[in-house]
Amino acid sequence: MQKITIEPVTRIEGHAKVTIHLDERGEVEHAYLHINEFRGFEKFCEGRMYFEMPSITPRICGICPVSHHLAAAKTADKIVNAPPPRPANLLRRLMHMGQIIQSHGMHFFELAGPDLLLGFDSDPATRNVVGLIQADRELALKAVRLRKFGQEIIYLLGGRKVHPNFAIPGGVNKSLSIKDRDAILAGYAEALETTRAGIEIIKGWATQYAEDIGKFGVFPTGYLGMVRPNGSLELYEGQLRLIDQDGANLEIFNGEDYLDYIAERVENWSYLKFPYYKKLGWPAGVYRVGPLARLNVATAIDTPLADAELRQFKALNQGKPVENTLYYHYARLIEVLAALEEAHILLDDPDILGKDILNTRQEIGERGVGVIEAPRGTLWHDYHVTPTGQIKSVNLIVATGNNNYAMSKAVDSVAKTYIHNGLVQEGMLNRVEAAIRAYDPCLSCSTHAAGQMPMQVEMINPDGSLQQVLVK
Repeated sequence: MQKITIEPVTRIEGHAKVTIHLDERGEVEHAYLHINEFRGFEKFCEGRMYFEMPSITPRICGICPVSHHLAAAKTADKIVNAPPPRPANLLRRLMHMGQIIQSHGMHFFELAGPDLLLGFDSDPATRNVVGLIQADRELALKAVRLRKFGQEIIYLLGGRKVHPNFAIPGGVNKSLSIKDRDAILAGYAEALETTRAGIEIIKGWATQYAEDIGKFGVFPTGYLGMVRPNGSLELYEGQLRLIDQDGANLEIFNGEDYLDYIAERVENWSYLKFPYYKKLGWPAGVYRVGPLARLNVATAIDTPLADAELRQFKALNQGKPVENTLYYHYARLIEVLAALEEAHILLDDPDILGKDILNTRQEIGERGVGVIEAPRGTLWHDYHVTPTGQIKSVNLIVATGNNNYAMSKAVDSVAKTYIHNGLVQEGMLNRVEAAIRAYDPCLSCSTHAAGQMPMQVEMINPDGSLQQVLVK
């Protein structure tokens, strides 16, 4: 048997490796995705005060700090029973749209873009952002400005592009000025143009590489995402809808009740847990989250341009859930379009300039649960506190964790599809990495532990056999 190791997996947030095990015929026996970093933020937070969490938890990650910031604030709202006033909710939603725009925009153009625009088999020396600039300088600059547009929303609201200081228990700490509102609106037209250009790029690419899309990580799962009361796409506040592989409803539930529906499995080859739907058990109850899942779950999008694209997306599989891993990229850009349209609607709302931005109620309860749709999928923050508001325990189920099974399945599926007879070329291995990149994982967010996390040292003989295992 031969083992091939890909380490590190490139163009993702965090650290991971892949091991591909070939049998004696050179066929892939199994390929594993190993999440080999450990952060343990849940333990770090114990003993802190609940109102510190919107500042502490964004430090989990510099890529999606807004998601943790807002999820922590929503959790704190529940702990003190202080629903934010309408202007504060509008401002939080606007910041969230900025996060969706900048994160999805960066992923499509800068991280996935080199594979899509330059080719899976292109020279790895230029299969990167520099290569994109050389291939199409104007498109690359527009892509940078699209991300900047999202970051400017975050900056103008929170004072920083990374780790903002904005949402607090019961609301936000700053109102929006007319000047800043107009500054955001000034960049809207170009951001919209770039996003629509990106959608045409991915649709053209999908037509050209339909054969690859049809066999690249295509498998059935459930799908989980947030919806509005009418069933349309929601990213900030709504119920969670879980559907099966055929699109039939399994559950519609309040996010704070997640422990009644979701369990987590541990495998000894990864620090990242595997969530699944309790009623179906493991592995029948596995599901996907993020852009592909949210569009599969939603019946519509309440903005016209994005809704038109959603109808085309749903036609890809005759109205049934779209299973193709590579269509995550198309779904991601449809969400950027939806976020841009919603940001414009929010900025046109007179209440977004309101000064009533904080509910000062302080009725400390025992627990709060905050749920949000981060760019990568459904994110839960769950805190238990003392009567004085000190954190007793924290549970985080992060978007990338929800997709752990799907990423692992995609890696195995793509390896088995493209690697045969012991022939292993760089482009084949890049396809395996691309299966992970399609989910845009944020691995620094997602790794955490329950109970003890021992250190294990394996001593290997020169012939590759295991001599001894030391566990501390």
